[in-house]
Amino acid sequence: MSPPLTKPTASLFASKTPSPLCTFVFFLILCILGFYTLYHPHPYTRNSQTALRYRNLFLSYSSNSTLASYLRALTLHPHLAGTEASLDTANYVYSHFKNLNLETRRVEYKALLSYPIHASLAAHFDNGSVVTFALTEISEKVGPDVVPPYHAYSPSGTAHAKVVFVNYGREEDYRALGVLGVNVGGCVVLARKGGGLSRGGVVKIAESKGALAVLLYDEGDSIRGGIERGTVMRGVGDPLSPGWAGVDEGERLDLEDSQVLERFPKIPSLPLSFANADVILGSLGGPMMLPEWRKSDRPKVGRVGPGPTMVNFAYQGKKKEVTIQNVFGVIRGLEEPDRYVILGNHRDAWTYGAVDPNSGTAALLDIARRYSLLLQMGWRPRRTIVLSSWDAEEFGMVGSTEWVEQNLANLGAKAVAYLNVDCAVQGPGFFAGATPQLDNLLREVTKKVKDPDLEGTTVYENWAARNKVIRIQRLSGVDSDFAPFLQHAGVPSVDIYYGRDFPVYHTAFDSYEWMTNYGDPLFHRHVAVAGVWGLVALQLADDSVLPFDYLSYAEQLKGHKDVLSNLLDHQSISLNPLITSIQRLALAAKEAENEAKQLRWQESRGEFVALKLRGLNDRLMLAERGFLDADGLQGRNWFKHLIYGPPGDYESKLEFFPSIADAISRSKNIGRQDGQAAIQHEIWRVARAIERAAGALKGQLT
Repeated sequence: MSPPLTKPTASLFASKTPSPLCTFVFFLILCILGFYTLYHPHPYTRNSQTALRYRNLFLSYSSNSTLASYLRALTLHPHLAGTEASLDTANYVYSHFKNLNLETRRVEYKALLSYPIHASLAAHFDNGSVVTFALTEISEKVGPDVVPPYHAYSPSGTAHAKVVFVNYGREEDYRALGVLGVNVGGCVVLARKGGGLSRGGVVKIAESKGALAVLLYDEGDSIRGGIERGTVMRGVGDPLSPGWAGVDEGERLDLEDSQVLERFPKIPSLPLSFANADVILGSLGGPMMLPEWRKSDRPKVGRVGPGPTMVNFAYQGKKKEVTIQNVFGVIRGLEEPDRYVILGNHRDAWTYGAVDPNSGTAALLDIARRYSLLLQMGWRPRRTIVLSSWDAEEFGMVGSTEWVEQNLANLGAKAVAYLNVDCAVQGPGFFAGATPQLDNLLREVTKKVKDPDLEGTTVYENWAARNKVIRIQRLSGVDSDFAPFLQHAGVPSVDIYYGRDFPVYHTAFDSYEWMTNYGDPLFHRHVAVAGVWGLVALQLADDSVLPFDYLSYAEQLKGHKDVLSNLLDHQSISLNPLITSIQRLALAAKEAENEAKQLRWQESRGEFVALKLRGLNDRLMLAERGFLDADGLQGRNWFKHLIYGPPGDYESKLEFFPSIADAISRSKNIGRQDGQAAIQHEIWRVARAIERAAGALKGQLT
């Protein structure tokens, strides 16, 4: 039996109608407790010593042998998106996250992908001889399950015609051919990869010149005879759901819809090995090749055609709707579970994918393992960390784009940053790209990670010594999964990797053996990438004030403005709108920096500043969204970011301000006055975007 209540307690419980004052006090206490529970530090105290301890533990848990084992498992078989082998790698990643006791899930989409059925190429020489080319890599290490070299989304087609060599296939190359009196109309063009032009760009220009088909070769892997696969689709994401996610029972466009057809080339194309291309090149007649088109190690004078060599070209492919899978491992934040730090890497590969992309996947799996060990040691992130494994990136960032489109509202409101790694290890040398507010964070983190190639130094020290000045690239390209996050959703982004331009890119020789023999025999570079990637995420997830530096952004914008000024020299165009908006962003950035210092000081004294920190962090997070414009780029409105995005003209001298770059390109084909007016309008649009970012950073209504 319960003991009798004391008189005061009994009378309190017996009261049927509490007084208004008691009700008010009761609810006030509940509110205080609620806010305390939501924002007060959890079981362990968050301070600089605790954070440093966990970050040092993270670095100490590195294991090059573990990374090697992950890469070996991921590259046992080719795993092209949409195939059974690709599903196996998805299951492997899913099981890994699950076994680490992470919150694990899959998200599936329907997507239109493209596969080869048949391809053939034969050359008929003027002496009557015929050569039928092998269109696959020839090696005992290339298994029958390797997809034959092809260009995804190339239309089926045939051609029997003379060949013309068009160098890189740029507009300037066709102009040079025109001076030589060469017309490619009705011919098959042979181009080499490079010159800043994508595969799709090469085919698009050739199509506009009246060519019947395109043969594209890469000089990189001439020793092994590798053939570079790739996509020629224009734009990103599933072509049947442009701008929205390709979910089950969702809207799907018809294959004959004009929006779909404009994404695909109208003439067929095939990749060639260097050796096969060299046979054709050596048989051409016509005018002599321009000196600058000749390779220095091949001084023999060549000719450009047309002919007299004729080729019989045939390609048959199929477009097929398949199910693709993104896989996620989630570590929920304690204080701010609704703020997301997202790490991402794509999983699908053209062949074995040891470098592209599974060096990055191995690093992602190792970061998950290390985070799991930290969790066992008592660590909990302040904000939620999402480990993402994307599918079908090779076809045009399909998996990541569909997910961004499906989650656009939540990402816009809640995503702190997106940290991308694709080809994590290609060779020596550290490279990084980022939006400018993350520059200083990258520098500081690389000072804490051991350099894999120079004993006794850090990644930062070797990076600085190799480049004289630290150069962080800007993310204007559309060449990895950061594109939808930054250029469509306005999420601050990072992209890091070791080495560049590796010779077995997109070939059957991108294998575990190549990595262990050439790319990273001891897997020390894998350790370094995982260290930098994981530490950047830890700081973004745990720091009480987000480590964003918008003063760095303002300085970068000043530099961009100066480049634009030089480009527009002597034109009656005012850059004052840009100058003024950048000054306002710099002022807002300085105010935010001072506020951050004040809040850190107050927090160190034990003052309750959680709500103020939340407000400042949201402004730091959302400022990048200000650079988005609802109308996007003219003719390519999926791209919303007005500071970083792809220019429509590959010949553009600007690697930023894409809408201004497009206006400059268009101005060449219209009257001077109209052209300058179009450029001025885009300058105003960019200035308004910078003003929006400054306003978001200040967080006050006008």
